[in-house]
Amino acid sequence: MYPAEFDYVRATSAQEAVDLLAQHDDAVLLAGGHSLVPMLKLRLAHPATLIDIGRIGEIRGICEKEGALRIGALTTHDEIDRSSLVREKCAFLAEAAGKIGDPQVRNKGTIGGNIAHADPASDLPAVLVAAGATVHLLGPNGPRSVAAADFFTGLLTTAKAPGEIITEVEVPVLDAGSAYLKVEHPASGYAVCGAAAVVKMENGACTAASLCFNGVTAVVLDACPDGCSLVGTTADDAAIGAAVDAVKIADPMGDIHASGEYRVVLAHAYGKRALKAARDRA
Repeated sequence: MYPAEFDYVRATSAQEAVDLLAQHDDAVLLAGGHSLVPMLKLRLAHPATLIDIGRIGEIRGICEKEGALRIGALTTHDEIDRSSLVREKCAFLAEAAGKIGDPQVRNKGTIGGNIAHADPASDLPAVLVAAGATVHLLGPNGPRSVAAADFFTGLLTTAKAPGEIITEVEVPVLDAGSAYLKVEHPASGYAVCGAAAVVKMENGACTAASLCFNGVTAVVLDACPDGCSLVGTTADDAAIGAAVDAVKIADPMGDIHASGEYRVVLAHAYGKRALKAARDRA
């Protein structure tokens, strides 16, 4: 399969990428390409221009600053998985990155491209929402920031405006236990159901918790938008079971791989497992 014809330009800086987007109608960004290239070959996408941002060094890399991990948009999944800093400061982000696709995908795919594509079966969005991350963007009107919880707005859609690029993802350093578990499609590695959990324990009691699902609904499902019922409990197995059983999942996705009803069953089962794993690591 071959894509339709397109023009190709390469940006050397984040600002140049924004300028090129303003100059070219019907242009798309190319980072790692693992989401875009298949769509081009299937002609599900047929842009007039590809703007290659894959070699912009200023939006690549991982560092810690002011109590948060700052991860450049072009940082690969493999770099996140292998980062000792990420493993120490936000373990379930490294855990999720290490479960994406296969080694070839992880060595080329980027965090920015992953979240910009916003596939509901992707691993990183649920982790970023559960961690309270922030997405930083640059556009014609300058930089702006969007909470991860507000960034994913629907099936393959985000709050990224036309003409903007993702420059960085900011993830708070966690002083809590975290875990990411998933049931993956055996061929693609995409999540049929994924569960990202964070549990903070102090003096034997849960003081904070979050649980998010991917692969179950068209957008990341925050199971605790108004606060987790685990807070104030000892987060024992019974409390975790009751908290997850109370989660209502409306409009679950169904396809040839799993029905909506089955995804709900998976979410409840894996939500409990993820919370227990996070609690044990807290």
